[in-house]
Amino acid sequence: MKFGIVVFPGTWSEHDTFYAVHDVLDQPARLIWHKETDISDCDAIVLPGGFSYGDYLRCGAIARFSPVMESVRDFARRGGPVIGICNGFQVLCEAGLLPGALVRNEHLEFRCEWVNLRVERTDTPFTNTAETGQLLRVPISHGEGNWQADAETVRWVEDNGQVLLRYVDDNGQLSGPSNPNGSINGIAGLVNESGNVLGLMPHPEKACEDLIGGADGNVLFESIIRSATGVTV
Repeated sequence: MKFGIVVFPGTWSEHDTFYAVHDVLDQPARLIWHKETDISDCDAIVLPGGFSYGDYLRCGAIARFSPVMESVRDFARRGGPVIGICNGFQVLCEAGLLPGALVRNEHLEFRCEWVNLRVERTDTPFTNTAETGQLLRVPISHGEGNWQADAETVRWVEDNGQVLLRYVDDNGQLSGPSNPNGSINGIAGLVNESGNVLGLMPHPEKACEDLIGGADGNVLFESIIRSATGVTV
C-alpha cells in the first residue's frame, strides 16, 4: 500500500514519517505538498508533526485552508485511513474531522519525553495488531497537546468508544503524573465516529526502531497496512 505524507510550510516531521513507513516497514510512500489536490494514488494519508504556518492564530488554524485539505476530507469521507500526528491532530480538529481542540499544556511548558499509551480498542485500522490494554511507549514533543472539549462532546466520544489511546503510568493506570499535558480523561488519541480518522499527540514515527529508543510506534502503521492489505508486516 502507499502512504501519502502531507507537507505544510513549517512541517518538520515528514522525513521521519517517511523513514518509518518506507525504510523500516518497506511500504511505498510519497510527500504531498500542501498545494496538491490529487491524492488518488495514496491508500493512507498522514498529517505529520511540526508547526504548520508557524502556528499563527492557533495551531493548525491556517493549515486547514490549504488546498490539499479538501482532498483529505473527501478521502476520509470515502473511508480512507487518515492519521494526524501532533500538529496533524491539531489540523484535523481545526478542519472539523475530529472533535475538540488542542490547547496549551496545562502546566504551560513544552514537553519532550517518552510516555505510556494504553490501547483502548483494537477493532480499528490503527490498532488491529495490538491487544486491548496493551501499553505502547512513544515520545511526545509539544506545547499545545491538551485535548479539551465541552462536557457533551466528552461524554459523546467516551460513550461512542472514540478514545483510542490514553496516557497512563507504568501499570496502565490513569494518573496525574502520567498525563503530560492535562488532556481530559488522559486522552492521547481519538478517532472519528467512522473510526477511519485518527488524531494523536505522541509521535509513533519517532518510535520505529529499537536503535532510537523503541519500536512501539510501528503498531499503528502496521495496523494500517494490515487493514488495507490483510498482510501482517
